Amino acid sequence: MCISLLREVTEKVHPPRSLFVPYPFGYPLGRPNDPEIQRRVILAALTMLEDERLEPGDIHDFTE
Repeated sequence: MCISLLREVTEKVHPPRSLFVPYPFGYPLGRPNDPEIQRRVILAALTMLEDERLEPGDIHDFTE
């Protein structure tokens, strides 16, 4: 499982599951001092671990 900032790299590496986030480098969990969005990113990633429908290499977008 990974949280990805660069979709192109994730597509070449093929981690088992990845969550693509639309944030700048250095901020994979979102804005600093924003625990609510950071919590939602972490929960989205953890939820992917439990989803049996996901295939190896699946990339999901964090859309918040």
